[in-house]
Amino acid sequence: MAQIVFQARSAAMAILAAYKRYREEFQSITKRAKQRFEERDWRNGQKDASERLDLYRLILKDIVEELNGILDTSIRDRACWKLMKGFYTEALAEVQSVEIAETFFNSVTRHIFVTVGVDANIEYVDLDIRRARYGAGSTIHRRYAVDEKLFAVVSRIFEDYAFGVPYKDALGDARAIAKEIESKWHNLGHEAPIDSIELIKPIFYRGSGAYLVGKIRGSAEVTPLIIALVNTDGWVQADAVLMDEREVSIVFSFTRSHFLVESKRPADIVGYLRTIMPRKPLAELYISLGNIKHGKTELYRDLLGHMNRSLDCFDHAPGDTGMVMIVFTMRSHDYVFKVIRDEFAYPKTSTRDVVMNRYQLVFKHDRAGRLIEAQEFEHLSFDIRRFSPALLEELKSSAANCVTVGNKQVAIHHLYIERRVEPLNLFLRSAEDSEAEAVVLDFGQAIRDLARTNIFPGDMLLKNFGVTRHGRVTFYDYDELCLVTECNFREMPQARSNDEEMSAQPFFFVGPHDVFPQEFLQFMGLPKVQRELLTSRHGQVLTAAFWRELKRRHEAGEVLDVYPYPSANRLNG
Repeated sequence: MAQIVFQARSAAMAILAAYKRYREEFQSITKRAKQRFEERDWRNGQKDASERLDLYRLILKDIVEELNGILDTSIRDRACWKLMKGFYTEALAEVQSVEIAETFFNSVTRHIFVTVGVDANIEYVDLDIRRARYGAGSTIHRRYAVDEKLFAVVSRIFEDYAFGVPYKDALGDARAIAKEIESKWHNLGHEAPIDSIELIKPIFYRGSGAYLVGKIRGSAEVTPLIIALVNTDGWVQADAVLMDEREVSIVFSFTRSHFLVESKRPADIVGYLRTIMPRKPLAELYISLGNIKHGKTELYRDLLGHMNRSLDCFDHAPGDTGMVMIVFTMRSHDYVFKVIRDEFAYPKTSTRDVVMNRYQLVFKHDRAGRLIEAQEFEHLSFDIRRFSPALLEELKSSAANCVTVGNKQVAIHHLYIERRVEPLNLFLRSAEDSEAEAVVLDFGQAIRDLARTNIFPGDMLLKNFGVTRHGRVTFYDYDELCLVTECNFREMPQARSNDEEMSAQPFFFVGPHDVFPQEFLQFMGLPKVQRELLTSRHGQVLTAAFWRELKRRHEAGEVLDVYPYPSANRLNG
């Protein structure tokens, strides 16, 4: 027994040491963001973001190998792991990010045991994510009392949030921001004067932007605040002021890449963010800060909680049947679940591995606010009574490689979970004319934004795009997605004879990477009025020249900005 106790203690401390190493390296990468912003080193900033995403997997691999040496034949002894969990829990008293540490322990456990469902004896089920210090005495933010001219307060903010390169026009920006704040405050219907401005101490970095995040108070009235900063030619300047919950929520959208924010206690920042974005799921806030694994834990806990509070079943999601994925949801839940089919219907020629690689590409790529982040899960188990008969039959017949249907449980060995959006084709069928026009124009902008981040959707069918609750168009069908730089964009050759004109088959050679943008419209299937609207505003995306120019710029190493707010919101146009 003494040997088992010794092994359990040693293994628990090894896991804790691995977790601390993970957090230290995570923070080290995150700290580079300020220097990348100051030096306008966007390319290495992208590499940092990718490196940080890989970090968890690499350290998890190392600790699993170490545990094999420590535990030897006890590596799958559940009694030993129960002891390990106890020792680990005792040691967490010295850890600031308790909830992340508990999730890390679970990751190790599930890697060893490949647990289907949850085992409360060797995993943390009720994770201690509520142990945040945020409150009246919190030091997570700075407070600026507005007891003088507002532009003077903003000037003090610039002094506190200084960089290694100067502001281009701090006084001018302070006046512009003050004017925007005062105008938007009243436009939002607030009658009380502004009492104070609060800003979270760490700066939020992502892509080529830096963001000051907080809130504005006026008596009992409160509104969120984001001041967006950019570095133009070595000078920092204010680019936008966002004060509407919708605008702020879009900046933190599930279609955006993760922020780099220095924080020893992510729960403090998440707690504050929830006060300005109360509708944003806790999981998405953790994920937005780069804490992906704990965000997945939160997502799963929310799912289980929702299932306990509801009676509806998993059923096919609205929209056209997918040839690559079986997509299902619960009517009362905001997420969809995707399982890869065993075989793909013609004309799909992809493979399971290729599809998974596409999802991994999206996970690590700049999503530009247009690609929905899908969280990958393994070995989940659900009550069979929560599945509709039609869905259950399709899972058994078309996804037997990754779904096991038992007498009482349905075990799903691999699936993706992502936020639910309304398929674009369904939205346009029922939308009012004004709504449809706005969404069609945003559809064109979505294609542009993806192209600017080196993403070509591949399949331009409307059913592969969705509309968020904010009316933004996103793309979610990734099996044919690829990089712009991997494509060969061509004009359609002109027929040289009547026979060629009337031929049912192409009269010219088409390579595997050839793309003909002139054909996009016929795949989109838009009615005449919407087709003309799209062409009038975004006709460029239907030309090979547009895509070839972007390909050239990407191959030259340019990083092209896609701002998380409309150009109309930019202070400098």
